[in-house]
Amino acid sequence: MGDPRRLKKKYETPPHPWQEDRIKYEHELVKKFGLKNKREIWKAQTILRKYRAQARYLLPRANSEKHKKEIKQLMDHLFRMNLLKPGSSLADVLSLTVEDILSRRLQTIVYLKGLASTPRQARQFIVHGHIAIGGRKVTIPSYMVKAEEEPEIGYAPSSPLNEENHPARPPADMIKRRVGLEMEKSAQSG
Repeated sequence: MGDPRRLKKKYETPPHPWQEDRIKYEHELVKKFGLKNKREIWKAQTILRKYRAQARYLLPRANSEKHKKEIKQLMDHLFRMNLLKPGSSLADVLSLTVEDILSRRLQTIVYLKGLASTPRQARQFIVHGHIAIGGRKVTIPSYMVKAEEEPEIGYAPSSPLNEENHPARPPADMIKRRVGLEMEKSAQSG
């Protein structure tokens, strides 16, 4: 087995440490998604590599009855993770990119939903316990959000950010809420 205190790495590092193009691309991804370090990119690349390897293995065996169950399981998993749309084929798995994987992280979705002003602030809100999925606090920025969980993302019930006039809330969120409240008031009065 192995020593439980010495956990195995969940990612593969780049084969060569000094490739200028790769370093620039990784730096852009770190800025775009507000990642802590490049290790998070390498984890996403490893996840993507596993999906692609499984798709490459199953693609020539797509007609065999033995492998149809495996293909269905892979496709269902990718649909649940909202990485592919229903009706996609096994060949579409090979066209996935690292950015597709990184866009399913909780940190990115919190930022895109307007619950935080920047990706870095989204990370901070998550780590500090201000974000919940379906009322349950999630403190892991790299949590891969499933399609059915996406509408349930919001501020934690015990968080001070739940108050609409909290100064740390993003201005865009406050504007959306005001517009929504005005629409509700006009619907009730009209």
